[in-house]
Amino acid sequence: MQRRRFMQAVTTASTAATAAAQQTPPAGEPIKIGTVSADAAAEPVSRFFTSRQLAVLRHLSRLILPASNGRPGAAEAGAAEFLDFLISVSPAPRQQLYRGGLDFVDAEAERLFAKPFPEIDEQQADKILRPLLTPWTFDPPANPRQRFLAELRADLRTATMNSKEMARATANSPRRRRGPGGAAPYWLPIDPTR
Repeated sequence: MQRRRFMQAVTTASTAATAAAQQTPPAGEPIKIGTVSADAAAEPVSRFFTSRQLAVLRHLSRLILPASNGRPGAAEAGAAEFLDFLISVSPAPRQQLYRGGLDFVDAEAERLFAKPFPEIDEQQADKILRPLLTPWTFDPPANPRQRFLAELRADLRTATMNSKEMARATANSPRRRRGPGGAAPYWLPIDPTR
């Protein structure tokens, strides 16, 4: 039985080598490899948050920073997915702040409206979020739920304003800073595991 598997492996390897040789361009010609954007090939995978927490974060991003005047909002810019990456590589206290905040908002929606947070409307969400709003100061709020919302608002704004989608939407704006070669700058997450 082992000899049969060995012969199959040899035959498969020689067939693969022959196929690869037939596809190799002549000497001196560059090898062309097709590429595709990861975002175009598949949906982003959650890195840190649970699927429920990510759904809450997406709904919060739609509510807190909606699209307006032809500019993308946080949801269109993929800010929730970017924050999922960012928080996954953040210090543990920040990770706990985000997880606790998302879980609290979802639990409040269940308690007040018997629905998960992603299924409630703007007026219902306002009843949950308004008590967490605080005026901006140099010092973060002492209450962790208020601090969560303050940090989330700032992070959503930063991620949206520096997204590829915002760069495309404001490409012809005379007020937009340009990067090297005249391109509008934007952030892309860097995967530290690669």
